[in-house]
This record gives sequence, structure tokens and C-alpha cells, in this order.
Amino acid sequence: MIGAGVFAAFPPAAGAAGGRLPVALGIAAVVAYCNAISSARLAARYPASGGTYVYGRRRLGDLWGFLAGWGFVVGKTASCAAMALTFGAYLAPGHARLFALVAVAVLTGLNLVGVHKSMLVARVLVTAVIAVLLAVVAAGLAGHTVLPAIPGTAAPSGWDVLQAAGLLFFAFAGYARIATLGEEVREPDRVIPRAILWSLTITLLLYAAVAATLLHVLGPARLAAATAPLVDAVTAAGAPWLAPVVRAGAAAAALGSLLALILGVSRTVFAMARDRHLPAALDAVSARHGVPHRAEAVVGVAVAALVVTADLRGAIGFSSFGVLVYYAVANAAALTLRREEGAPWRPVPVLGLVGCLVLAATLPTASVLGGLAVFAVGGVVWLVTRRRAAA
Repeated sequence: MIGAGVFAAFPPAAGAAGGRLPVALGIAAVVAYCNAISSARLAARYPASGGTYVYGRRRLGDLWGFLAGWGFVVGKTASCAAMALTFGAYLAPGHARLFALVAVAVLTGLNLVGVHKSMLVARVLVTAVIAVLLAVVAAGLAGHTVLPAIPGTAAPSGWDVLQAAGLLFFAFAGYARIATLGEEVREPDRVIPRAILWSLTITLLLYAAVAATLLHVLGPARLAAATAPLVDAVTAAGAPWLAPVVRAGAAAAALGSLLALILGVSRTVFAMARDRHLPAALDAVSARHGVPHRAEAVVGVAVAALVVTADLRGAIGFSSFGVLVYYAVANAAALTLRREEGAPWRPVPVLGLVGCLVLAATLPTASVLGGLAVFAVGGVVWLVTRRRAAA
């Protein structure tokens, strides 16, 4: 969870929730917890790879599984664009799109030749990011300069806070991966839910400390307008020497997340093509490198197109919509589990399902309309592929 999202999600969320940003953060964490518990129960029942794409098909029917997979591909493709734009915003503020495109091209090329982020690299990156975030919090608390508040900002409504929670959902991406480890730990029914709770609690506390620091130093209005808020915070707090460290940490986190995301999205595209839910031409593996090269190339082109046409806030909103729909399907699938199949406590998937749908509906209008249009296209694709399969 702790990665590039924390460097990018606070400005659009602050633009919606203002000083109630911590409340929105708590709401996003609660929904994420419900989603993770539902995913863990389903993963224990269906250990095959594929996540909600598999759960939806097994529990709800082929259409819902397809829409979950479609939502994952769409949402995470937008996440890739957001990560690339975050990299550009922190590394080269005046040339963010250009550097974002270069990052997408290079990392797609690395994936095509089989270079992936190892667990060691992931651990080093998350340790470095945590260190940077703690340094930002320390600088903000120790600094003597706090920018004056900008007057005239209207008090946020409940709808605004929910919209901010939907945007902050982006920063919790990754929490459900632990749900797939049921076959690798002792007593998974006891261990996995506790691990999810501890992981989310630690992440929430760290994010809350960062959010409080940014609000304290910059104020809601300046935070909402920032493109590199953590850099702005340490500079305003009287620690400009820390700015290059923050930029380097954000850039490294964004690149690590982008490399992993391109890999994950392309594998889902490949799996859906193998099931003939996407064009069969994408069901191909490179004989030389053993990777689904066509799927990875298509994902790289799609991410590059989003980098050129979307801004960071739009990419985050669009990503959140797709992923919230994905987890809504997961919660709906978990509701069909019987007690002997490891069903979670019923209020958990109910709250997760309602929470996902509400947060998706309250996202910025452009994100909601764009997301609905893309899912409508997905429905058409499903109908076409189903008729071809029946022919």
C-alpha cells in the first residue's frame, strides 16, 4: 500500500474535503478493510490466480466476472498513468508529461524483456518511502513557518467528504494482495484477517500523520492546488534541503509502482484474452522472454495515451472508479458464500459493497461519466465475445 499513491492523492482529496481530509481518510480505510476481508475469504475458496475476475464468474456469473476484470484493467491502467504523472511531477515539474512518457516506454520495455520488481526491491522501496514520509512529518512538526490560511473557502459537505474518500481509496491500492497468501501461512482463517487489520492500521496511521502535517503547514487550499505537496510542505516548513530527498523518494516509489502495475494489468489482459473475453491476438507469449508481449505492449500504449490526454487528478478519479466497481463485485460474490465455505461476518461484505458503490457514485462527475461509458463499452465487448463463442 505504502508507495507513490501517498505522494499524489492528497491534493485532489483536499480539494473536495478541505480540513475534513482525515475523516475521508478513515472512511476509505474502512471500505478497504471490508474489501480485503471479502477478498481473503474468496481467495481461500478459489486459490487460482485472477482475483475477482475468477470470483465473480464462479459466484455471480460470467458477466460479473468479466466486468470485474474489465474494471481492474481500466482502473489499473489509469493507475499506471497516475504513477507516471506522479513521477514526472516530482522529478521534472516543468516537463511532467514528457518524463512520464519516457518512464512508461522504458518500464514497458523492461517488462517485455522479463525484468520485474523483486521482493527485495519492493522492501527497499517501501522502507525508503516510509523514511521519507516520516522525515516530512518531522520537518512539518519542527518547522516554525506555517503558511497563512486562504479565506473564503466554503465548508465541505458530506458529499464532498465521501468524494475525497473515493479519491483517497487510490492511496490504499495493494491491501488485498495479502488475501491471496492463504495457502502460504498457518491458520489462514485467523492470521489473514489480523494481518489485513494490522497492515491497514499501520498505513492509516502513517497517512493520517502525513495528512495532518500537510494541512498544518500548507492549509487545505494550498494543499489542493499543489502538484508536489510533500515538497511544498518541507520547503514551507523551513527544510528546503529535504526537498531533493522527497523528490527522489516520490520518483522511486512511482517507478516501482508503475513497473508492478504494468505487469499486473498485462497479466489480467492476457488471462481475459485466453478466456476469449478480449481479442485472441492478445493470447500470445514471447518464445524468447516467456512474457505475454502483445498484452504488455497494448497496456503500454494505453497508459501512454492516458498520460498525454489526462491530468493527474483525472487519472486518480478514473482509477478509483474502476477499482471500486471491481471490489463491489468482490463483496457481492462474498455475500453468496455459505458458512461452510468460509463466509465472512455478513455486515462486512454488505458494508464493503455499499461503501464501494457510494464512493464510486460520489467521485468527480467526469470520472463517473467516463467510468460508466467505459463499462458500457465493456458490456458490448462481453456480448460480442459471447455471441462469437456460441456461434
